[in-house]
Amino acid sequence: MTHNNNNAVTRSDDREQIDLIDLVMQLWRSKWTISVFVVIAIILAGAYLLVTKEKWTSNAIITQPDAAQVASYNNALNILYGNAAPSMNDVQLRTINRFYSAFSALSQSLDNQQDPEKLVIEQSVKGQTLPLNVSYEASSAEASQKQLALYIQQVDEQTAKELSADLKDNIKQQISTLKDSLDNQEKVAQEQKDLRIKQIIEALKNAQAAKIISPQIQQTQDVTQETMFLLGTEALSSMVQNESSRPLVFSPAYYQTKQNLLDIQNLNVDPSTIHVYRYVMKPDLPIKRDSPKRVLTMILAVLLGGIIGSSVVLVRNALRSYTPKA
Repeated sequence: MTHNNNNAVTRSDDREQIDLIDLVMQLWRSKWTISVFVVIAIILAGAYLLVTKEKWTSNAIITQPDAAQVASYNNALNILYGNAAPSMNDVQLRTINRFYSAFSALSQSLDNQQDPEKLVIEQSVKGQTLPLNVSYEASSAEASQKQLALYIQQVDEQTAKELSADLKDNIKQQISTLKDSLDNQEKVAQEQKDLRIKQIIEALKNAQAAKIISPQIQQTQDVTQETMFLLGTEALSSMVQNESSRPLVFSPAYYQTKQNLLDIQNLNVDPSTIHVYRYVMKPDLPIKRDSPKRVLTMILAVLLGGIIGSSVVLVRNALRSYTPKA
């Protein structure tokens, strides 16, 4: 029994070996047919490579601006808000965040065009806000590098203008606030002067009623509103004239407010002096295209042509050798 089983296995292995050899021989005899399919696949792949646009991607890495790049803007904020002004680090972070928002908006706008453009901004290192990686895809290496640099400059200038415009609006608002403060202080000073004159006139009337002409007290620092009439009509009349011609008296806070107003009115920040980013790596010139991959495309074309050709040959031979059952 064992001997018979061994013989059956041997014959089965022989048939499998013969079938495999036969399969290889079929493919070899039809090598020209398979070659035709391979050539057709290569031609189609070549046509695809000719028609398909090349894609090259330029990359750049940016981070928050240096202190010098936002110095004029930061100085303006310090003059405008004094001790309430944000720190230099806050200014740097705010400007790069505005750049990120504007760049993202531009990226989305380009992607929604009839002929979309691929402009991307993302974190360079996952989990870290900065630095940022920006990239642009174009039909040539030079075009991708040039256009990426242009878009970065465009967003930088746009953001600087927006910061300058916001600053001008804040300056107008602050000027209006300071002027209102000065007006209020002047009104208070005028009211204090008018009240002082009224008090002296009232004391003069009392002195005239009491027929006091010359001062009746020696120490003027002890004079109160109730005892002012004791200064006499002559002194009180002179005081009325002096107080009427005397300029308004203001507190030191008034002059400080006026100084702040003058400083703010002279503020003039040029947007060209503001830069809201700094290059860690400038837009590079790509040396490898993203697509199409010519070598890979041709290899796949040869493999695909060979597979299709082999399949056709095997199916054709199988149909020829097929014998329907009676």
